[in-house]
Amino acid sequence: MTDGLSGRRIGLLGATGSIGLPLGEALEGAGADVVRFSRGGTGEGGEWRSSESKIDLSGLDAVINLAGEPVAQRWSAGVKKRIKESRAGLSRRLVEALEGLPEGERPGCLISASAVGYYGSRGEEELRETVGAGDDYLAEVCRDWEAEAGKAEIFGMRVVFLRTGIVLGKGGEAWKRLSRVFRLGLGGVLGNGRQWMPWIHMEDEVAAILFLLQSETVEGAVNLSSPTPMRNRDFTRCLAGALRRPAFLPVPGWALRLVFGEFAGALLGSARALPEVLLKEGYVFRYGTLEEALEELCD
Repeated sequence: MTDGLSGRRIGLLGATGSIGLPLGEALEGAGADVVRFSRGGTGEGGEWRSSESKIDLSGLDAVINLAGEPVAQRWSAGVKKRIKESRAGLSRRLVEALEGLPEGERPGCLISASAVGYYGSRGEEELRETVGAGDDYLAEVCRDWEAEAGKAEIFGMRVVFLRTGIVLGKGGEAWKRLSRVFRLGLGGVLGNGRQWMPWIHMEDEVAAILFLLQSETVEGAVNLSSPTPMRNRDFTRCLAGALRRPAFLPVPGWALRLVFGEFAGALLGSARALPEVLLKEGYVFRYGTLEEALEELCD
């Protein structure tokens, strides 16, 4: 279902990221004209605009914002400030740029990245899109992020929030780190291993974004995660088996906190996210189980 993208001009922020790169290629492959944004306003191929200061969103049919400071790092006060500003702050500037466009010339749709971190750590609770926000730092960031992007609705735009899980793809940072550690035989269960890990294959991440871009009705939060979330211990077992490596080095919670500080909470937290909106809208996952995803990733 990509015919509806032919000839459309799509603005893409975060175009050089691990999701932005394959998404940009997929959009162009579907016939869309992709306008990429970078801090310097330059890049290889196609049209590039600056994402600094005043953002130019003129002439676009839709905007996809995937930009943001990496979360997977030790959180100092400065890092936490950058994480929040790169998400809520940038979304605020996007809405200001939309406000500055003449009525009738604004894009019809804003698709904004978010994360399953919105829910916080919720143990065994099944997390569908109607569940409220958690109360930890990442939940606060995601809540503010969505709130700022959601202000675009006052212009009559359709706004979608992508609450994404762990993205597994050969070009993605998560897969690079995981596969490297496990190939060295250093993989293992994190904490007690009972926490739920919401994951999604990169191909489904990209395909689902294209699916949502072409929808005329879906708005609000959408969980971008497989219909089969895994407990950490089961995820570890499957990954070690697929790579034919042992995984006998459990990493206790205290060790994670020693190395990663507050970010360890994100690694030990449990988010049993389910993609109810996507499934109801008829999206069919290419990789519905972790075994299917790993077969492709380890090929």
